[in-house]
Amino acid sequence: MTQEKNNSKLIAIITMCFIFAMISFVTNMGAPFGNIWGYTYPFAKAWGNMMNFAAYLFMGIPAGKMLIKYGYKKTALIALAVGLIGLALQYLSSIAGASTYVFTYQEIPVALNLIIYLLGAFICGFCVCMLNTVVNPMLNLLGGGGNKGNQLIQIGGTLNSLTATLTPMLTGILVGTVTAETSMSNVAPLLFIGMAVFAISFVIISRVSIPEPTLGKEQPKYERSPLAFRHTLLGVIAIFFYVGIEIGIPMHLQFYVTDLGFEGSAAVGGVIAGMYWILMMVGRATSSVISGKVSTSLQMIVVSSLAIALLLIAIFMPESNTVVYDGHDIPVKAFFIAACGICTSVMWGGIFNLSVEGLGKYTEAASGIFMTMVVGGGIMPLIQQEIASSVGNIASYWLVIGMLAYILFYSTIGCKNVNKDIKVD
Repeated sequence: MTQEKNNSKLIAIITMCFIFAMISFVTNMGAPFGNIWGYTYPFAKAWGNMMNFAAYLFMGIPAGKMLIKYGYKKTALIALAVGLIGLALQYLSSIAGASTYVFTYQEIPVALNLIIYLLGAFICGFCVCMLNTVVNPMLNLLGGGGNKGNQLIQIGGTLNSLTATLTPMLTGILVGTVTAETSMSNVAPLLFIGMAVFAISFVIISRVSIPEPTLGKEQPKYERSPLAFRHTLLGVIAIFFYVGIEIGIPMHLQFYVTDLGFEGSAAVGGVIAGMYWILMMVGRATSSVISGKVSTSLQMIVVSSLAIALLLIAIFMPESNTVVYDGHDIPVKAFFIAACGICTSVMWGGIFNLSVEGLGKYTEAASGIFMTMVVGGGIMPLIQQEIASSVGNIASYWLVIGMLAYILFYSTIGCKNVNKDIKVD
C-alpha cells in the first residue's frame, strides 16, 4: 500500500510539473507578439500582455473557489479547454478583419483583427490563472510545505522556464525582422503547437490520478481572511510586483534590442530574451537542489540584491560598450539585463512558499488571492512601457529596481509570520 501511495504521489508531482510548463508557453507569447502588433499600433505593444494578465483580476478568487468545489483535476481540465479556445482566437486574428476598422485610438484606426487577438489573449489569461491556482498549492502540499514544498515548486519552475525560453526564440525565428508585412500569420505554427500541446495535456491529465485534499469535504469555515496574516498580506503585494518584474525585464529587453533596427533585430532580440528564460531555468534547477538545505528567505535576499546590482550596472553602462553577436554590435548592457533571469528564477516559488507558510485551511483561499494579484504582470509592464516611451527602455528599469527593493524588504522582514495566534485548523 505504501509503494502504491508513493507511485500515486510521483505521478501527481510529474503531472503538476507538466502543467507548470504549459503556463509559461502561453504567457510568454505576449512580448514577442507585441512586437508584431507594435509596428502598426505602437501604443499596443504591451496590450496583449496586459489582457493576458488582466484575466487574473477577474479569475483569481473564482479559481480558488473552483479548487474547493470541483477539485484540482477538474479545474485543470476546464483550464486547458479554455486555453484551446484562447489560442484558436489568436490564430483567427491572423486571417480575419485586417481591413475592418472598429474604432480610432490616438488617431490610428484599430482593425478587427487586433480586437480578436486581444480577446484571445484575455481568454488565455483565464486558462493560465486556473492552472497557476492548481499547480502551486498542490506542489507545496505534495512536498509537505516548508523548504521541501518550495523545492518541488522550483522543480516545476525549471520546466516552466524551459518552455518560456522556447516562446521568444521560436517567435524570433519565425518573424526575423518586424516589417509592415509582418502579421500573426507568421507565428501561426507556434499557435498550432500550443493548441496541440493543450489537447494532448487534456488527454493525459484526464487519465491520471491526482490527490484531492478538498474535494468531497465540507467547505472550511473561515473566521478570518487570509489577509489577516501580515506575512500573507505583504506577500500578496510582493507577488503583484514580482510578476511585473518577471515579465517587464525580458519584454523591454526584447523591445530594446528590436528597436536597434538592424536586419534580423527581432530574431536577435528573441534570442537574448530567451537567454533570460534559460537563466531562469538554471536558477530554478539550482534552487530545487539546494532548497532542502538553504532557507527560502536567504535565497530571496541574495537574488533580489543581485538583481538590483545587475540593473544598476545596465542603466549606467555606456551604450558604446558592445559585443558582436550574429554580425551585429549589441550593447553589453542587454546581457546584464538578461542575467537577471538567474535572480527572478526563485522569486515566484519563494514568495508563494513564504506567504502561505502556516496558513493551514486558509491556503486554498490565499492561493486565489495570489492569482488575482498576478494582474501585476500586466499593469506594471504597461506602466514601464509608458515610462519607456518617454525616457527610453533602459531608463524604464528604474521602476523594476523599485519593485525589487520591496521584494528585498519582504524577504528580510515582511515574510515573518507574526499572527500565530490565529487558528488554522
